Amino acid sequence: MARAAQPGRSHGTDPKLKRTLVTPEGVALAVAVAPASARIGALFIDLAALFGLVLGFVMTLALLAWAYSSAGLPAVSDGFVNFLVVLFIIGLFLARNAYFLFFELGQRAATWGKRAVGIRVASRDGGRLTAEAVIARNLLRDIEMFLPLMFMTSGGVQGTLSEFAAWSGIIWVGIFLVFPLLNKDRLRCGDLIAGTWVVEAPRSTLGAVVTNGVTPGAAAADAPSLPPDRYRFGDDELSVYGEYELQMLEQVLRTANPDAMETVAATICAKIGWSAPSGDERAFLDAYYTQLRARLERGLRFGRRRADKNS
Repeated sequence: MARAAQPGRSHGTDPKLKRTLVTPEGVALAVAVAPASARIGALFIDLAALFGLVLGFVMTLALLAWAYSSAGLPAVSDGFVNFLVVLFIIGLFLARNAYFLFFELGQRAATWGKRAVGIRVASRDGGRLTAEAVIARNLLRDIEMFLPLMFMTSGGVQGTLSEFAAWSGIIWVGIFLVFPLLNKDRLRCGDLIAGTWVVEAPRSTLGAVVTNGVTPGAAAADAPSLPPDRYRFGDDELSVYGEYELQMLEQVLRTANPDAMETVAATICAKIGWSAPSGDERAFLDAYYTQLRARLERGLRFGRRRADKNS
């Protein structure tokens, strides 16, 4: 199962970085905005990973050129060189864009660097992180950093980079790099446009069961029967939600906020056609969580995965 998507760690977080995120269901959840140090660390790790990927790609192109010449074919032609140059340009574009898009559109919404420091991308409106938001925030990274650096590098190699252009590029990149330090939510310009922010992600996995009577790490399918017996759900009633909603429910149970539990119980009941429990929300949510988790884990064992209710 994927890691919980919303709240950050409860220890060692600057109180000034704590925020409240309200889900589309109206549930208020505590989150912690990722500090600037974590974002900088993640960026350096991602740049190192990108450098390794580009280096491997260049070595592959060099191997292709060597194989071409070793095969007894005519000397490397201008057409073949142009083909390799086009491949390099495409590979460079994919490296600096597809890398971020691929990982941030995944279940963890985090690149290798973000995972290493324990942060992830989230939507500021509390909903699911959309492809449009991820694309928007990452296209802005080209304008903020990659394109100016590429122009400066290209001009330096060709000897056409003037001192004015070099300082302009450095100032341009520097302004965007320090921009997260100038606002309380540590937002990049890409975050402002896309409606996203970067928050701390919890280290604990979803495997720590939170229902009554179940020890951490135990399988939900092996959990003891939960009273009352009337909270038994059919497959149709459990099939309306996926992993993302299970993670949200887990967080509600962990925080044990009565208002949040009442809101979530009413939302689930409206979705599955039940009458909302009055004063018994905790038992209802415990039962639904345990049975939904068992259903999703059974599906995973048979190669079926449901990311969320829209899948």
